[in-house]
Amino acid sequence: MRLVVPGVHTHTEDVGEYGRIYYIRAPLAPLNWNYRILYPYRFLFLNTAIQRIINSEKPDLIEISEKYSLPCLAGLLRRGRLPGVRLRPVMVGSSHERMDENMAAYVSRGRAAQRFCEWYMKWMYFPMFDHHITMSEHTAEELIRASRGHRVRRGIWVNPMGVDCKTFTPALRSETSRAELLQEACGRASTTILVYAGRLSPEKNVTLLIDLMERLKGGDYRLVIAGSGIQQELLVRECAARNLNNVFFAGYIQERAELARLFANADIFVHPNPREPFGIAPLEAMAAGLVVVAPNSGGVTTYANASNAWPVEATADAFAEAVREIRENPAARVEKTRRALETARTFDWPEITGRFLELYKELTWITRGERRAPSIAPRTYSTPGDLLGREIAVTR
Repeated sequence: MRLVVPGVHTHTEDVGEYGRIYYIRAPLAPLNWNYRILYPYRFLFLNTAIQRIINSEKPDLIEISEKYSLPCLAGLLRRGRLPGVRLRPVMVGSSHERMDENMAAYVSRGRAAQRFCEWYMKWMYFPMFDHHITMSEHTAEELIRASRGHRVRRGIWVNPMGVDCKTFTPALRSETSRAELLQEACGRASTTILVYAGRLSPEKNVTLLIDLMERLKGGDYRLVIAGSGIQQELLVRECAARNLNNVFFAGYIQERAELARLFANADIFVHPNPREPFGIAPLEAMAAGLVVVAPNSGGVTTYANASNAWPVEATADAFAEAVREIRENPAARVEKTRRALETARTFDWPEITGRFLELYKELTWITRGERRAPSIAPRTYSTPGDLLGREIAVTR
């Protein structure tokens, strides 16, 4: 397994016996400085960094999980037109987000912006790859729309992400760790500790957290926010303006063991994003024995439902009501936590990774013509169309 990622500077890191990460120096993304972006000049010209990596590693399959600057790399490799590279790896598009939702969060929610997303996904993204994998039904919806009316048949597979159940476990809960967390959050023994972990950016709907804590103001609740991002200063200002002393910013927690300890010793995980592509953090919270309040929409519904969590409307009032119910109904909390642990175990990374590797093999075989149909059925195939992208009826 080889990863090629944008970084602060160019270097290589070996990970275990089979892994290697190639970091390529890249500038900050224009709309969110938490990200860096690999622009096309990194692969279009002879002997550039990505070309050297491809020629050296000779990959069987390349998966690209970026929608904006790298799909043309997939198209060039698929058609054998990338200068200096003669390989023809299987090209897989991996959707970890939706373009229409990112457009709405960062640029515009207008109809023209959404129409542009539909055009881009159909003509500039979807046909660049041999096939597509996405992590949830929520993210698949955009791909399914883009898949209508194509001359080449491509499949869309839904394969969820996973959780490290060895790292995230209720066994990390202890009186000492709980006392340290209460002290950090300025709480007492009876305090209910809420936690959010994730990026503090527009697409995450994190301002709902401040509205929630305003609703809970005066009660024995504290919120610990673990993460950083371009909206952190906004959230701090909002807390000061509303005189909220029940919100504490822990910053980005790099060590996963420390994050797992935080989860195991808190009481409720609150996840505000109604358009979450999948949501690994809420799943990790479930594995750690932490009850989850999340929207009843988006990719979180892949694993979170009324039997193992509190899925509600993405409003401050609904979240506050759920938080109070959890505190006042310990029997329901215990039962849902038990079921959440059972659910998380079905998403344990060894199981999920095995599914991905099997799917990669299948996609390699069918793309190379070594097998006519995959044994792992896709969510759907693209529909046939003419040169203008209009769907046409085909008798098989």
